[in-house]
Amino acid sequence: MNKYEIMFIVKTDIDEKTQKDTVKTFEKVLTDMKSKIDSFKDMGQKKLAYPIKDQVRGNYYVLNVEATAEAVKEFDRKAKIDENILRHIVLREEE
Repeated sequence: MNKYEIMFIVKTDIDEKTQKDTVKTFEKVLTDMKSKIDSFKDMGQKKLAYPIKDQVRGNYYVLNVEATAEAVKEFDRKAKIDENILRHIVLREEE
């Protein structure tokens, strides 16, 4: 397993429960595939550099995880499909 840093931005025009459910869904994607979440940071709501999907603000989240490549690919696949995720990035940490 490798260490990764995953950042994703969730829409702000949805209710708080939907935001929390979206975050929990993506944490579950990783934990269901035997990944270990080392840290989770809610960076709060920030202004986007440019509008994304007609949104000018987003809620930023950062996860540090120890995961397999398959788990990260599944996270990436689901993040591309989910309409509540504006953007995401996965970075592999060097050893």
